[in-house]
Amino acid sequence: MNAAAVPSVATGTKAALRVEDLSLSYIVRGIPRPVLRGVTFEVKAGESYGLVGESGCGKSTTAYAAVRYLPRNGVITGGRILVDGDDITKMNDEQVRLFRMRHASMVYQDPGAALNPTTKVGPQVVEAFTILGQGKRQAEENALKALRRVQIADPERVAQRYPHQLSGGMQQRVVIAIALASDPKLLVLDEPTTGLDATVEASVLDLVRNLQAETNAAVLLIAHNLGVIRTLCDRVGVMYAGKIVEEGDAATVFENPQHPYTLGLLRSLPRRGIRKSQRPLSTIPGNLPQIGTPLPTCVYVDRCPLADELCRTVEPPVVEVGGGQWTRCHHRDRLGQLAEPPPVGGREATLGELNLTLSNVSKTFHQSGHDVPALVKVSLDLHDGETLGLVGESGSGKSTLAKTILGIESPDAGADIELDERALAAKAASRPTADKRSMQMVFQNPDSALNRGWTGRQILARSVHKLTGLRGRAVNERVDQLAADLRLTQRHLDLKPRQLSGGLKQRLAIARAFAGDPRIVVADEPTSALDVSVQAAILNLLSELQLRSKTSYLLISHDLGVVRYLADRIAVMYLGRIMEVGSSESVFNGPNHPYTEALLSAVPNVDAEDRHRILLSGEIPSPANPPTGCVFNTRCPRVIRGLCEVVEPPLVEVEPGHLMSCHIPVDELRRLQAKAEREDLVLTTPPESAAAAAAQGVDELA
Repeated sequence: MNAAAVPSVATGTKAALRVEDLSLSYIVRGIPRPVLRGVTFEVKAGESYGLVGESGCGKSTTAYAAVRYLPRNGVITGGRILVDGDDITKMNDEQVRLFRMRHASMVYQDPGAALNPTTKVGPQVVEAFTILGQGKRQAEENALKALRRVQIADPERVAQRYPHQLSGGMQQRVVIAIALASDPKLLVLDEPTTGLDATVEASVLDLVRNLQAETNAAVLLIAHNLGVIRTLCDRVGVMYAGKIVEEGDAATVFENPQHPYTLGLLRSLPRRGIRKSQRPLSTIPGNLPQIGTPLPTCVYVDRCPLADELCRTVEPPVVEVGGGQWTRCHHRDRLGQLAEPPPVGGREATLGELNLTLSNVSKTFHQSGHDVPALVKVSLDLHDGETLGLVGESGSGKSTLAKTILGIESPDAGADIELDERALAAKAASRPTADKRSMQMVFQNPDSALNRGWTGRQILARSVHKLTGLRGRAVNERVDQLAADLRLTQRHLDLKPRQLSGGLKQRLAIARAFAGDPRIVVADEPTSALDVSVQAAILNLLSELQLRSKTSYLLISHDLGVVRYLADRIAVMYLGRIMEVGSSESVFNGPNHPYTEALLSAVPNVDAEDRHRILLSGEIPSPANPPTGCVFNTRCPRVIRGLCEVVEPPLVEVEPGHLMSCHIPVDELRRLQAKAEREDLVLTTPPESAAAAAAQGVDELA
C-alpha cells in the first residue's frame, strides 16, 4: 500500500512530522527481515499523536526511526521521514547530529537509565545548553529556568543531587527539562510514564500537555497504556506487525473502533468497573508473527476471528470511516459479530476461614545513623479464597509489607503475624517447610525471577521437589499438571526463559508459585510489564486458579483497573500506614479518604469517564522525617488547619467493613466528594503545604 492510499489528516498544512510509506528491516545473519511495512502518518505542530499496539509491533522502531536513531543492523528500505519539511533519510551523519541537537528530542521510558548516575543533575542540564553554543554562565541560568519550567519547586537544591537521590517522577521531570532545552519541533516520548505511580503519571502528563501548548511542539507518544494515549493524544494510530491498521481521532477510535485488532485491545482491558465475579476478560489468541515473517495480505489474519479466504488472498483496502478515521479491514461491517465472553454465575467471592492476621506490624530500617520507619502499626487480615489489593504510591511500604509477611524482612518487636492462628517466625529461614510452602510470591519481572540457564521443566521440578518432597515420576506428573493448569505446552517446558514471550514467562513464574499448593500467593505487580492482551489472559488465569483452589492473593499493583477487577477488598497505604480499607466497591464508589480520592482521580481512563481531579503537589515525604499529625496533611487538599497537622487520626470503621484514617466525618467526605464530582472540580494541594512536601521529596531515595 503506497502512501497516497492513506488519507491525510492535515491537508494543506506542512506537518511537523510526516512519515511516508516507511519500510524498515533488520539485517539478521545477512538476511533483511522486515519490521515496518509501509507506515504512513503525520503530526502537525502542537498536535499529539499516539502509537499503540502489542510489544514487537514496531512502535518503538517507528519512534526511533523518526529521529534516525537506529541500531547498526536497522536499514530504511523505502519511504521518507520529513521533519518540518526536511527529509532526514537523506541527511549525512553531521546533518543528523545537528538535526537531533536543534529540532528533535526524545524522552525515554526509564529516566534513571537516561541520566548519568555519576554526575549531579545540574551539570547534566547545563550540558544540554552548552552544546547549543551558550556560555557557562548563561547555560547555568537557563538550566535553573528549565528545571523551574518543569515545575521543580527547588531547582537549586535539585541541581546539587545525583539522579539516585531523586524519585522517579523527579527524574522524569529532569529528563523532560533536558529534552526541551532546544525548544524542539518534534518531541518523541517512548513509554514516558510506565514506571511511575498514577499520581506522578498524572502530573507528568499535565506537564507535557502544558509544555506542548507553550512550545507548539509536535508530540509522538508510544505507550502500552491506552488510558495515557486517550488522556494526552489528539489522534492515535493502531499498529500491528509493522503496519498501521487503524487511525483517527483518539476519542473516536476508542469509543468506536473499526478494526478487529483495536476492538481486541480495548476488550482486553478491565473497563467500566467489570469484576472477576461478573465475566472473564476478552483475550487475543495467539502471538505476534516473528520479525521478518512474510505477510503479503492482512497482517492480522492469523489471529483474527473474522478472517476468511478473502483476507488470506487479498490485501485489505484502506476504508475511510469519516471524521479522519480509517481502517484496513475487509469486514468492518461484521465487527458486531465479535461478542465478549458471556457473564458467569456463581463466582462471587465466598470467603473461607481467616488464614493470615497482621497486628501492629512495624518495620524500621537503619540508614546512616537514622531510623527510617517503612511500616507503622499495620493491621490487616486475609481469608481463604480472598484477594486483598494493596495500593499506594512508590515508597508507601507495599513491597516492604509483602517481604515482612514472607519472612524476607523481620518486623520490629511487638509485631504479630499469624497463619491459621499460629505465630509465624520473623524470618523465613526459621519457619518450618509447611509454612514456607503455604506462602509463595509472584514477582513483577519474571526475567529476574527465573533461572536463565534452566528449562521450564527443570525450574518447576526443583520447586515441586523442594516444596512437596515428591521424587521421580511423581515430580514429573505434578509438573505436567501445573503446565496444564497454566496452559503451558510440553514444548514450552523444554525451552529456557529467554526463549519464551513475556506472557509465557509470567505463566511459568505463576506455575512455580503454585508448585506446593500454597494457601497465600503474594503477587507484586504481576502484569505491569505485559501487553493488555497478555495481561487479560494472566488475570483470567489467576481468577480461575483462585476459584479452583481457594488460594488467597495479596495483590500489589499501581494499576487500579487491575486491582478493581481482581480484588475483593482494597487496602490503601501511605508512608507505611494504612489510610483506608474496604471492599472493592466501597473504595471505588466512595466516600474515600482524600488520598484514595487523589489516587482514583489520577488514573488515566480510556473511557474518559467524568471524574473530578485532585492534583497532588510535591513528592511523597521522606519516611525518615514524616509530617506531624496526619502524615498526608502536607499534600491533602481537604486539610483542616490546626487539627490535621497536630493530631494523627486513628483507623476507625466508618461504615460496615469500611475503615478510614481521617479527621473529616464520613458524611462530610461524601458531601464534599459528591459536590466535586457534580461540579467537575480540580483540587490542588495548598501552596504552603506543596512547598514543604516538595522540599521533603527531594531527599527521598528512589
